[in-house]
Parts: sequence; C-alpha cells; structure tokens
Amino acid sequence: MTEWSISDGSPLGLPDGNMAAGRRAALPSVPLDRDTGSAPPIFRSVLFPPGEPETPRAEQPACFVDLNLDQVVNAIVADRDEAVLRPLFYSPSRREDIIRYRQAVFADLERPGVFEVMQAFSGAMRTVRANLAYAAPIDRASHQHAVTLRAITLYCRAVLSLSEGLQLHRPRSEALSELLAYLADYRASPAFSSLAGEADDLTRALADLSYGMLFRGDKVTVRKYADEVDFAATILDRFARFRTEPVGARPPRPPGDDFALNHIEEAILAFVAKLFPDEFHALAAFVTRRAEFIDQALARFEREIAFFVSYLEFIAPMKAANLPFCHPDVSAVSKETEAHEAFDLALAAKLVSERKPVICNDFRLTGAERMLVVTGANQGGKTTFSRMFGQMHILAGLGCPVPGTRARLFLADQVFTHFEREEDITNLRGKLEDELFRLHRTCEVMTGDSVVILNEVFNSTSLDDQILLSTKVMERILATDALGVCVTFLDGLTSLSAKTVSMVSMVDPDNPANRTFRVKRMPANGLAYALSLAEKRGVTYERLCARIRP
Repeated sequence: MTEWSISDGSPLGLPDGNMAAGRRAALPSVPLDRDTGSAPPIFRSVLFPPGEPETPRAEQPACFVDLNLDQVVNAIVADRDEAVLRPLFYSPSRREDIIRYRQAVFADLERPGVFEVMQAFSGAMRTVRANLAYAAPIDRASHQHAVTLRAITLYCRAVLSLSEGLQLHRPRSEALSELLAYLADYRASPAFSSLAGEADDLTRALADLSYGMLFRGDKVTVRKYADEVDFAATILDRFARFRTEPVGARPPRPPGDDFALNHIEEAILAFVAKLFPDEFHALAAFVTRRAEFIDQALARFEREIAFFVSYLEFIAPMKAANLPFCHPDVSAVSKETEAHEAFDLALAAKLVSERKPVICNDFRLTGAERMLVVTGANQGGKTTFSRMFGQMHILAGLGCPVPGTRARLFLADQVFTHFEREEDITNLRGKLEDELFRLHRTCEVMTGDSVVILNEVFNSTSLDDQILLSTKVMERILATDALGVCVTFLDGLTSLSAKTVSMVSMVDPDNPANRTFRVKRMPANGLAYALSLAEKRGVTYERLCARIRP
C-alpha cells in the first residue's frame, strides 16, 4: 500500500511533463491599435462568398466509387476531422461565384509562405483540440486545469502566428484579406488581450513554482523547496576526473503534445496544488471563466481551411513529380469543354508513390459536340480516361485545382456513372436486367446539365442486342444534351450523331501488344471489336507468340 503525505519542506521538481504548460515561453505583447470609431471587420467564410451558403451533403455521391474518388477523399481526410471534411468534398457546386472564390483562396495557398502559415495554424489547432479532448475526462482538477491552460496558450500563439504570417505575406484573395482584417481587430480586442495576458501570467506563475519530493520505501513526501544542495552538481564534480568530454547543461525537453500522466504523477501534481493553493485557485478560476475561449469565426475558419490545406497536401507529391495542376475556367452555361495533359488523380497518387510514370491525355468538346466515344484495345487506358473525365468535373465543382496544364470545364448538376458490376443475387435481377434498371433510373433523372459516363455497358448480352441497347441509351442521353464519355468496342457509336466525337486508345504501331495508354481524337479504326474477340479466343498477337515460342 503506497502512502502519501504533504509537509512543509524543500523542492526538487515535478516529474517531466507535469508542468509543461508552465514552462512555455511568454506570449508576445498584443498591440492595441484598433479603430474604435468604425464598425469591426466581419469574417464570414473561406468556402462561400457573401450571400447564401450551400449546405454540404452528408452522403457520398454514388459516382465516387466508380470514379475512384472515394479513394482520393479517404486519403485526403486521413488523420483529420472526417465529419467536417467529407461533406465538403461530397458537395460540388454549380455556382460560379463559389468556385472562383475558392480558386482565389487556392491561388493564395499555392504561394509557399501563405501555405506554410495555414499548415501551421491547422496543425496548432488540431493540437488545441486534442488537448481539450484529453482534458475533458480527467478526474483530478489540477491536472485537467493544467492541460486546459496549455490548450489556451497554444490557441493564443496560433492566432498571433496566423495574424503575423498573413501580414507578412499579404494574401490577395477576398476571403483571406477579410480574414487578415478580422484578425487585426480580434487580436487587439479586450477579450483576446485579457485571455492572452492572463494565460501568460499563469504560465509564468506556475513555471516559477519550486517543490521537492522525498522517497522512503513506498512513501512519497511532497514539500516546498528549501534551498537544498544540488546533488547533480556534486556528483558531476566528484566524477570530473574521469570526464573525457565537456558536459554542458542538459537542454530542456521540447514540450510534446502528449500531456498524459500516470496515477503517481497525478497524485504528486494534486499535492503540489495543495502546497500552492493561491496559484492553483487562480488557475481554476481562469479555466472556468474561459471555458469557451475559441472565437467562433476562427473556429469556422479552422474547419474550412482544412479543406484547402488537406487537398494541397494530397497533391503535393504529384506536383513534386512534375505533374501539372491548374485552375480551370468554369461555366454553368457554356459546354465548351477541354483539358490538356490531364490524368486520373487516384491512379497518379498510386503511381507516384511507386515511382512509376503517369500518362497524360487531352480531350475537347466544341460547338454541338457532347459525347466522347472511346474505342480501342482492352487494357489501353479507356476506363482510366473515362474516370479522369468524371473526376475533373467533380473537382471543378469543388473549386479545387484539377490535373492538367489548362482546362475549361462545365459545372454539372450531377455526374452519373455506369461501370460493370458484380451480379447481386439479393436484388433478384440478372446482370443485364440490373444494368437496364440502373440505366433507366439515370435516364429518368438526368438533365441537360448532367455528365454521364458509360463504361462498356451491356457486355453480358449478344452483339446485336448490345448494339441495339447501346444505341437507344446513347440517343436518349444525346437528346437531353448532357455531356459524357462512352467507353465501348462498338465503332458504330462513334458516328451516331454530330454530337459524338471518336477517340481511340493507342498501341505501339511496331508492336500492337504494347499499350501506350494515350487516347487520341481520331476516327475509330474498326479493330476494337476484333481485338476484343481475339483476346476472348486467345488468338491475340502476344498469345500466339507465346504458343509458337520454342
């Protein structure tokens, strides 16, 4: 059974980590230069311009799985507040003002200095939240209050660093310029000045506390410091003759984010609080008064800026690998669509991590053109091309930079995808019936502002039926004037209408077995179906070479 006692006596120091909050450097002084004669600046949002904001959707759009955007979002939100970020990435907009507002913020953050400021603020606020979450269930008041003080100190430092960083780099976007003005007013306000000043005073007061601990068997005595001899110095002096290298003062341990204490350390801290009641009563009163210390406008900014920072962190390795990204011209009216040197974002993230090359492609729809019909050899990049087309329209609707050197994209109301699915015995429908059911549902709800992506539909039926059904579906889509991509081996679909554009996945002309993964705008060569049959029957060039090889 461990015994504890408190007595008046001399100090040694709290175990490392116990008073980390009290050993922080003092906060810089806060200038009070606000213009009290004018209305204080208002900060609204970095996601939405002045006006009515849009409500993010909670559910993942159905097209995300087919487009592999679910993988992209999972990577982006990893180790962040998913409940906040996922709905934002699930909610593309058709409002041009929202898209351009966000593009301006992204353009600011693409300047290294501004991005580092935002990255630091996001990281600091995550630490503040982590400290508050850790403090909430702590039973011992002295420990809980010390952790909360540390969270307040970190918050004040984060606000000051954010303000000073933005003042240094002078943002150009409307959103961040508004934030800078708000920060200047907020940091000069009596509320923030008193919060930072009191936190600084308490930090200094706690850092100056001195106490000692005596251990006798299983009994620990905590007492006040009484100028005892520094035994560490005595030991160093006695062993100086054996020293081979000069010994300097031990550098202070940098404060970590982990504020955990074991039950012994918690008990010691509780006894220290009884030895110094005035300081710890002041701490308790301060924490109680400042329970809601995070400014609501900055709390919103913290949540919203993570949308930008997390996306830029995700694409950073791809940009380092010299893959291009751009801010597309967007329109909710014009359907003139093009992209240059674009690529599949999910696939590129995987290939870059594996140090493999990424193939870029172009596409263009002008005038009355609405549908890209992609034919060519299997495994030639057709499906990847269709995913890229869908991804870019979603990303454009989010206001994010898109893959490519330049792009012009339409803001779609919805993106519909139809990729081959495994047969689901629970719905009591065969594969063809299920495909017809899903396509019928899309045709019922799609509009002229939709994007539709068909990837080798009706492969489970005969050629004649496939031609008939694919033609009917294509005619229905083209009649609505929707944009889209159709991946198929039916060359006849490429010339179905003036609205269709033929694109072909290329192979090496010297060795048709080698895919280039380039998809070019050109007339269908009539070989797609032949290649499909040859692969099905095992008589492709590479299979025949393998058979006759000695």
